[in-house]
Amino acid sequence: MLKRVLIANRGEIALRVLRACRELDIETVAVYSTADAEALHVQLATQSVCIGPAKAADSYLNRDALLTVARATGCDGLHPGYGFLSENADFADACARAGVTFIGPSGDAIRKAGSKSAARELMKAAGVPVTPGSDGPVSSVEDVLAAAERVGYPVLLKASAGGGGRGIRRCDSAADLPSAYAEAKAEAKACFGDDEMYLEKLVLRPRHIEFQILADRQGHVIHLGDRDCSVQRRNQKLIEEAPARCLSPQLRQAMGEAAVRAARAVGYEGAGTVEFLLDSDGEHFYFMEMNTRIQVEHGVTELVTGVDLVRQQLRVASGLSLDIAQEDVRLTGHAIECRVNAEDPAAGFRPCPGKVEFLHFPGGAGVRVDSALYNGCTLSPYYDSLAAKLMVHAPTRLEAIRKMRRCLEEFALEGFPTNAELSYEILFHPTFVRGGCTTAFLDESLPELLDFSRRAGEQDGDA
Repeated sequence: MLKRVLIANRGEIALRVLRACRELDIETVAVYSTADAEALHVQLATQSVCIGPAKAADSYLNRDALLTVARATGCDGLHPGYGFLSENADFADACARAGVTFIGPSGDAIRKAGSKSAARELMKAAGVPVTPGSDGPVSSVEDVLAAAERVGYPVLLKASAGGGGRGIRRCDSAADLPSAYAEAKAEAKACFGDDEMYLEKLVLRPRHIEFQILADRQGHVIHLGDRDCSVQRRNQKLIEEAPARCLSPQLRQAMGEAAVRAARAVGYEGAGTVEFLLDSDGEHFYFMEMNTRIQVEHGVTELVTGVDLVRQQLRVASGLSLDIAQEDVRLTGHAIECRVNAEDPAAGFRPCPGKVEFLHFPGGAGVRVDSALYNGCTLSPYYDSLAAKLMVHAPTRLEAIRKMRRCLEEFALEGFPTNAELSYEILFHPTFVRGGCTTAFLDESLPELLDFSRRAGEQDGDA
């Protein structure tokens, strides 16, 4: 096994990795910016090193500083978590040159999967269904117009290096394309340093279904079932659950096999996710993208399978084979995750970081909370607004919904607004309870959900 791991991240994912390392007797080195000096992962790591000021570009995204710390502290491994440099192929290569094991896929695999346009072509060759779209990247407005005319409107313009819902524009007619193309390219350049774009047919009212995969260096590739991530705002997930209620056993098997083929096509190793769009007919699915890292929502898969995904990452990075085979994977019960973000849904989900004045997390059987918050800490404005992940596991989906409602009733955070109340209202919405949410659900239902929440608040005030 690896002996000492540098955790090149912060927040709840840094804590998640730290805990897995401690259970495997692996020492940890935490890095932190000046804004995170009092962070929980800094306090709990074997050793902690400040790597720069609050701005991410000068700290958590500073590749030279991270590798300098890794070498100086004798780390033989580096875990990138998610976000920041977790899907940066050049950084994975730099770790290899420095003699530090990057706990994730190779730089080559990240490049193959990371370019969304190139990945589409790989998936076609591997027999994985993809949505109709451009043949590779589009480099001009003329290319965009020609591709859209061929596949038919509506279409999506997407950044090849994109993620997190950024660098995406919907176009319903040719008149929309020139300005949308310019806007998407500019956003992609600002967010990813890469403005390459491609185009694909927009699948109307789809479900967002993803499959967790694991692969080792010995050639074993398995999947650990699916997650339904259709409840989204601004193309970013809000509520995730496993398994997806909408999949028949036959469709689940077909999608799982396609996910394994996708992982093999890029020469994958470690933990990753293959994301699909499921058509409104519930029968046809299309490859969307592959995330070459641990996912925010990995916990719901851990709850229904009993497999510690970060532990498996550490095993694979240490050169060991997976200690689970495909036939050993069993999905038991149902799990739901609600992401609690410091944001105001009524103000367009505007981030609202601040100091935690009071905090209470729910508990009880089948409840898991992943968070780096504590009473008196500050949720920094410099980074992502994720405050906590509330997860539940129960024998059935309805029982899991009821348990999550109870958890959100117990959850208390004073100091800044969150989206917890919105998630609570969603859990009572008939469409969600029936398992009928598509990616359009929240956009269509938000006015109703916010109005109900507002009226409930007024009644509480009167009482």
